[in-house]
Amino acid sequence: MTQRDIARLAGVSQATVSLVLNNRSDADVRIAPETRDRVLRAIRETGYAADPVARRLAARFNRIIGVFTYEPAFPSGSRDFFHPFLLGIEEYAERIGCDLLLFTSAPVIDGRRRIFHQDNRLRLADGCLLLGREIDADELHRLNRDGFPYVAIGRRDDAGGPVPYVGADYATAVAALVERALGHGHRRLTYLSLGTDAESSEDRRRGYTARGGAAASARVLTGTGRDAEAILDDLRVDASTVVFVEDFATAVALEVAARRRGLTVPGDLSVVTLGDPTVAVPTALTFTGFHIPREEMGRQAVEVLTSVIDGSADGAGQRLLPCQLVEGDTLGAPDPAVDRA
Repeated sequence: MTQRDIARLAGVSQATVSLVLNNRSDADVRIAPETRDRVLRAIRETGYAADPVARRLAARFNRIIGVFTYEPAFPSGSRDFFHPFLLGIEEYAERIGCDLLLFTSAPVIDGRRRIFHQDNRLRLADGCLLLGREIDADELHRLNRDGFPYVAIGRRDDAGGPVPYVGADYATAVAALVERALGHGHRRLTYLSLGTDAESSEDRRRGYTARGGAAASARVLTGTGRDAEAILDDLRVDASTVVFVEDFATAVALEVAARRRGLTVPGDLSVVTLGDPTVAVPTALTFTGFHIPREEMGRQAVEVLTSVIDGSADGAGQRLLPCQLVEGDTLGAPDPAVDRA
């Protein structure tokens, strides 16, 4: 049960439900006795209990949570990478009776949105969630310096102090996938990187390096700007039997290129993906890899932000959530004729 459900049952606005729950009866707030009774009756009949986080916020703040996206994220289709994050954010915000304020007036400078600008409206909200594949470290530093409550979605390095975040534990997930590949008998491994310095990429590479030392060959390549055929040529020259791919679309393209050459996946080449698609990519295969807990990250980001706002945050307010491994069709034992380690 949420305040929105109570409002619908009582035939009133959600704001009215909030006022009744918070016992507002001063001169500025006039609620007819019969309306108040109707709301209270709906609360009793449904067993609704107000979230204690919402109560704490209501006492001191506007209960408005800002959402700043470094890349355009609205409107978001159901297959868009940002969509599950936004679902989780909306769900938890509704649960605690907060409104969301999307900051869309930020200017684009050097191809990216910027939080701080001449008409910055950040302080209209009690705090802000930051969402983007790469978040500007200088802006994080300024948020820390100014003491403005915020939470990044995705792990971020310190920026003039610890950065509160809710991220995915990519390092552990990638290490587990490398361990599985080794268990299948792979000894010549390749990691195909996006070539960025983003924390998410660094965490993935760290997990690969941690377990790849057990292989005869474990190298890292950058796939940016290269087509699938050129990458496949490189893999075949080095006799790699398994490739770990950061970008899902590139993994799909590699599988298609391999099939065109008469190669089998996973017989001749195993392909492991390291996350969910960032854009819709059609494929009939279920790739071995992992799912990022994006919806849960959105929910917990709001939860952490409320604790940062009301001062109850535990430590730096940092959480890493486990990823869900996917037993797909693209990782298997290498063909002995291919694995020449």
